[in-house]
Formats: sequence, C-alpha cells, structure tokens
Amino acid sequence: MSAASPATDLFARHYVDLQLSGAVGRVAGGLSAAGLVTVDRLTTRSRVLGFATQVMRVVHHRDSGADGVTAIYNTGRHDERPGFAGLTNGELALHTEGAALQSPPRLMLMVCTQPAPEGGHSLLVDGHTIHAELEQRCPDAMAVLSGPRAGFFGPSTGIFAPVFARHEDGRVAVRYRQNGLVRWSPLAQMHLHSFWTAAKRNQQMLTLKAGQGYLLDNHRWLHGRTAFDGARRCYRALGNPHEPAPPGFLPRSTGGGAA
Repeated sequence: MSAASPATDLFARHYVDLQLSGAVGRVAGGLSAAGLVTVDRLTTRSRVLGFATQVMRVVHHRDSGADGVTAIYNTGRHDERPGFAGLTNGELALHTEGAALQSPPRLMLMVCTQPAPEGGHSLLVDGHTIHAELEQRCPDAMAVLSGPRAGFFGPSTGIFAPVFARHEDGRVAVRYRQNGLVRWSPLAQMHLHSFWTAAKRNQQMLTLKAGQGYLLDNHRWLHGRTAFDGARRCYRALGNPHEPAPPGFLPRSTGGGAA
C-alpha cells in the first residue's frame, strides 16, 4: 500500500483564508464541491468556537465542554478503552465521527493549537474515492457493504447501518469505524479488506501547524490520526450546516466526477 500523500498539497488545495471578505460563503462552496476545507489562524478555543458557530449549529458530544467544543489531548486515563482512542497518544484509525448515531453530525471541525513534537499527523480519505475504486475493482464488496445490515454500530443500543448508504436523490453517505464498537455481518467481514485497502491507498496526511485545521463533511470523509509523542492539543466541534446541504457525494457511475 502506498504511503499517505504530502500534507502541503492537500492543505493548499482546500484552503480558505478566513480574513477575506465572503469567507463563510467560500467555506460553504468548498464543502459543497469537495466536502473539505482547510483553515488557519484559529489559535484559541474561543476562535475555534467562533468560526464553528459561523458555519454550523454546534451539537454536544460525550466529551465536549459546555460550549460544545471538545479538547483532544492525551488524558492519560483512556488507554485501552474502546471509543476513546482520540484521548490517548495512540493511533486513531480512520472513522466516521458519531458512527453509532442514527444521523451522524454532518460537519466536523478539527483545529490543532499545539502540535506534537513527534507524530500526531491527521489522516484523511475521501469516501467518494473509496466508493469509486470499489465500484471499478470490487463490485461484490460494494454490493455487500451497501446492505442495510452490513454493520452494527455502537453498544447494545446501537444501530444497523450500511457502510455506503444511498439516498433517494442518488447521493451516497459513508459510515465506518473499526474499533470494538462495531460488529460486522459475516458477508461484510469478508469484504472489509477490500474497503480498507482502498482507504489506505487513498488516504492523505496533514501535518497541522498551530492554528491550522480542517472542516469536513462527516458523511463523506473519514478521518484519523497517527500516534504521537509529547504534548499535543486540538479542539473539535461537531454540528450541522445552517442551511440544508445535499449529503455525501454523487457516485461516479451516476456522473459524479472526482472532487
């Protein structure tokens, strides 16, 4: 499998300067076109929250503060706990945020305010790219992973859901995780290697500097992180766009080209 592609290319390609007039509109346009926007100059928690509230209705998370923002750092208390890898210094596997929810939040903002001395690189992969590769190379895997009971996400109170959910308008949303809080159907289990191979082949790496971050469509992009040493702090906000937006992506088989 190939290594993740260089960070600078991905950051520059999706960058929106928040100091420019009409920046929020540019952010919305970037999300609509590619499902991903990169930003900078968000050096404090309050600035992260300020930008988040401009582009989304922030929703609270199990680990968030009263303001809805979650501090992501190594707490030293969450090792070996399923679903808490983000609060350790270990690797965080590619996943959908809130995969066990009936409707995961549409948007996720992740900003780094203190990079790690070593490691802690963000990993991103476009579900549109994974879907297109499986359509071409592994149609059987595509069919199985699109089944309504492909996986059971969450604890006993979780939900059955497909990895690729097709909406009435033909658009597709991706849902995936790979820790102890998902159980796969026997057929899906047989095809997960194809999905994971495509994800790893197409993942891209971001090494965020202080104040830099990304805003993604959580129904389209998977995100993760490499392990790190030393102190590292990020802030995350989850939510839904102020204005309704089409979910996920249009498959290439229906004319949805690459972003």
